[in-house]
Amino acid sequence: MSKTIPTNWATTSFDEVFSQISTTGKKVKTGETQLQGKFPVVDQGRTFISGYLNDESLVVSNDDPLIIFGDHTREIKWIDFPFIPGADGVKILKTDDELNTRYIYYFLRNLPVESKGYARHFKCLKEAVYLLPPLAEQTRIAQKLDELLAQVDTLKARIDAIPALLKRFRQSVLAAAVSGRLTEEWRKENSIRAKWTEDAIKASVVAERAALGFKPIKTNVSPSTNRIEAPISWAWLKLSEVALKITDGAHNTPKIMAQGFPYITAKDLTGGTLNFTEGKFISEAEHRELYNKCSPKIGDLLIVNIGAGTGNSANVDVDFEFSFKNIAIIKRPEIINPQYLKAFFDARKKTIFNEQTQGGAQPFLSLTMLGNIEIVLPAPEEQTEIVRRVEQLFAFAEQLERKVQSAKSRIDHLTQSILAKAFRGELVPQDPNDEPASVLLARIQAQRAAAPKAKRGRKASA
Repeated sequence: MSKTIPTNWATTSFDEVFSQISTTGKKVKTGETQLQGKFPVVDQGRTFISGYLNDESLVVSNDDPLIIFGDHTREIKWIDFPFIPGADGVKILKTDDELNTRYIYYFLRNLPVESKGYARHFKCLKEAVYLLPPLAEQTRIAQKLDELLAQVDTLKARIDAIPALLKRFRQSVLAAAVSGRLTEEWRKENSIRAKWTEDAIKASVVAERAALGFKPIKTNVSPSTNRIEAPISWAWLKLSEVALKITDGAHNTPKIMAQGFPYITAKDLTGGTLNFTEGKFISEAEHRELYNKCSPKIGDLLIVNIGAGTGNSANVDVDFEFSFKNIAIIKRPEIINPQYLKAFFDARKKTIFNEQTQGGAQPFLSLTMLGNIEIVLPAPEEQTEIVRRVEQLFAFAEQLERKVQSAKSRIDHLTQSILAKAFRGELVPQDPNDEPASVLLARIQAQRAAAPKAKRGRKASA
């Protein structure tokens, strides 16, 4: 805060700006609130309204707007309606009748109150120095801030909506990719190999399995996932018919050690890639038992198949040994592009989850269910083109996301910049004909001195 203040401004203290409204006997805990009711409950949390109640005896009401300060959270809320105060930490402030409450509200929003965690912060407000312009200028500042910050809020709302749009964009790209729409023009300009048939694909997979020493995967005759519309040149097969191997990792949790062989769980696949940053390790003996069963290699697809995150997938993209739990592994043949396989599962994740998972307390995608999933395969050349286009469009989305994050940061700084400018006296013009703030302050002090003294320790009641 600047050490110099404009002409006709004055400095004052908390006690000359505010009176505090008591919440004795009126506070309610969040757990006691309801989803609907006659009166909103306002607490110190970031959510503006925490719930509702119908008990009129708990209501705080005032003819003029009030300000709530969160003692623990530092949240500042503008209240211009009857409400019920939340639990501990809610400080209800009423400004002096001679002051513009909206101006004081914005002043508090600009006040630098350093976080002390969940400790109390109300002392910072009580010890702060308050800047008072003439009353007419307070009104001009408040009106200008209302106008400018409403524009900032509109811009922020539009920016905040973009991530959801990008998520839908990615999903539409994946849907177009695995339905053939993304490469429709490409197919018209490129010939498809004549022998790309179900029988030819099966024969190729059988030969590759035999060369690697893998056993055939049993095909389940139960109903599989619903098919999507796809080009007639593409082939539909069950995963059990085209995968070289489908198996899973540990069922019991190995002993985690400070060092050893890397070990990951379902939560390490939540970002669509493998995440080893938690640094979990297991012994060589336990690792060998698990690794020999799964042997993850670059290009294999890992899929969470039990618990939270079921259906999340990631391609193996590391060349060191690791083990895992609650994750299934699909070893693909050479004729399936690993990125195409992941794109297919990402595009069909919701359908697979709804149609294939089962279980009581937590979802479960068994190896048999995985094998039963039908996958549609374009020829390898088209798979490569699909992956290229998906990666290109996703890179565009990621570029937009970076710009959105940068814009959000600038908007957050813009709000504080506008507030800071207001309280340096630079946001609206000063009028030398305005009654000086010193005169206004003297009148407030005289009125308070003439008012009947409240009993010590008592606060204004609602």
